[in-house]
Amino acid sequence: MKKNVSIALMLVVILGMLVGCGEKSTSDAEKGNKSGKAPVEIKIATVGNEEHQSTIMAKLFEEELEKVYDGDVKVSIYSNGSLGGEREAAEGVKLGTIQMTVVTSDGALPAWVPDIQVLSIPYLFENKEQAFKILDGVMSEQLNPKFEKQGFKHLGFGELGFRHFTNNKKEIRSVKDMEGLSIRVQEAPIWFALMKSLKASAVPVSFNELYTALQQGMVDGQENPIASIATSKFNEVQKYLTLDGHTYAAVSMVMNKSFYDGLSEELKSAIDQAAKNSIPRQRKAIDDKEQAYLKQLEDSGMVITDPDKKSFVEATKDLYTKEEVKKLVDPDLVELVMQNK
Repeated sequence: MKKNVSIALMLVVILGMLVGCGEKSTSDAEKGNKSGKAPVEIKIATVGNEEHQSTIMAKLFEEELEKVYDGDVKVSIYSNGSLGGEREAAEGVKLGTIQMTVVTSDGALPAWVPDIQVLSIPYLFENKEQAFKILDGVMSEQLNPKFEKQGFKHLGFGELGFRHFTNNKKEIRSVKDMEGLSIRVQEAPIWFALMKSLKASAVPVSFNELYTALQQGMVDGQENPIASIATSKFNEVQKYLTLDGHTYAAVSMVMNKSFYDGLSEELKSAIDQAAKNSIPRQRKAIDDKEQAYLKQLEDSGMVITDPDKKSFVEATKDLYTKEEVKKLVDPDLVELVMQNK
């Protein structure tokens, strides 16, 4: 009898251990999935390659989100335009088929928030510090509500950098040398007005098709920040680089607003914080690389010119007051930026 009792007790102990192990296994499985449901997935679309500013922004956002949120979320980055060009990516976010994208602020986004084209007003900023102050202050305050009305949650501005012209025809020493050149621009009307003021022809081409367009001579040149020119290897199909710095280019991190609003308060707060933390990291990363990229371009054989910038400023100084531009960007916003930089 005692033997049977001992055996029974042993079986109870063993069964208890097995149940305990089972409970531990379940706990481990749910450690990263506290709800027991599939994790929230955030798909981020970028058009650039792994070294492009937009993709770096997306990666740093992912890193920061992992630091500040210990929950059920999975970030998937789709780079190299795998989900389409910037217009398609922005449309996907608006429709909710893509949760988030990082795109050129004054590229495709003016289709919904025209005033973001204030960044396309030439020679508005003298340096990056002025640009950061305006982007993180007046611009965010003025434009974030407009993005929300269009179905976007604007999470902040990262860096592309000051934009410069390249071409394959001639060295540009002053604004008069721009006359007659065909220049690829972003798909936004204000860029057409800018090229018109420089007496050049504006040709809209998707960024992920730009290398081929330059290679085949569909356009004479293009304009982009140094990092974009280097990482996209435009130096292989362009001879001349003109450091005129006509506009400061930013990238916008935008998320589908309905998706954002449907998240827990904890996750929304984490997303906001991750965006805030990643922006200065991305700006510094791009800035640190810029001089190395410039040397790389020069070593590759590009002719790099510091032009007569005053001639460019003079040719474009009244651009924001022209009727066709006033229809796109409120001149009061331009003047507000000028007063606060």
